[in-house]
Amino acid sequence: MTEAWQSARLGLRAWLSLLAILVPLSAAAGEERRETVTLFAAASTIDAINEIAEAYASKTGGSIRPVVAASSTLARQIAQGAPADLFLSANVDWMDHLQQQGLVEASSRLALLSNRLVLVSPLGADLQIELAAGAALAEALGDGRLAIGDPAHVPAGIYARQALEALGLWAQVADRLAQAGNVRMALALVDRGEAVAGIVYETDAAIADGVRVVAAFPETATPQIDYPLAIVEGRGNSAVRKVYEFLKGEEAAVIFRKHGFTATARGR
Repeated sequence: MTEAWQSARLGLRAWLSLLAILVPLSAAAGEERRETVTLFAAASTIDAINEIAEAYASKTGGSIRPVVAASSTLARQIAQGAPADLFLSANVDWMDHLQQQGLVEASSRLALLSNRLVLVSPLGADLQIELAAGAALAEALGDGRLAIGDPAHVPAGIYARQALEALGLWAQVADRLAQAGNVRMALALVDRGEAVAGIVYETDAAIADGVRVVAAFPETATPQIDYPLAIVEGRGNSAVRKVYEFLKGEEAAVIFRKHGFTATARGR
């Protein structure tokens, strides 16, 4: 065997050895780019989150899979081991609930967004009322019902009850409610004319063609409506952190603002 041939064989072996290392690394990088990150998000964020998922895929080639429902439902599912990577809640208490159990990364938690409550009615309805202490809300409803998220666990419903209590109006309407499983269901009841009015987030009212805003609740009557974001404990791989940073960034903030949210992204 000639010296040249031996040299060629050694060179080929070296190249094959290098290839054996590089191919798995390249495949791993490709898998990371294609990895789907599951985002559990409050129902009220669905339109903004879907648009953000499209923007993220276009920019990075990565994939966000939104799972939307009432924050209470999502928090319970995470507590039961659902495979969520990130949680965007419409209620601070439900995030607190998970954090106290060590189920989200406390260091990743921040107030990403804020929102406000409004009273809506079907488009074309003549409901008129000023949301102030002692207002005749029950009278304004006539024989109809007021749609809200279930005040026992749905954030928008919890906020609605707190706002009505602050104005002294809860007792008027407590037996006139059409309770819904999440805020979008409450909005749909009004949109379809099955409730004469509803209390939803301002962002929800903005996307429904069949409703109009009757009045906004005064800030003094409602708590701060923050949407905390956090990484689920044990799920913080590089793909998840990349989505997390994107949600905090200006490109996502522009989309959130487009949908009526106030983008805050402040840590806690």
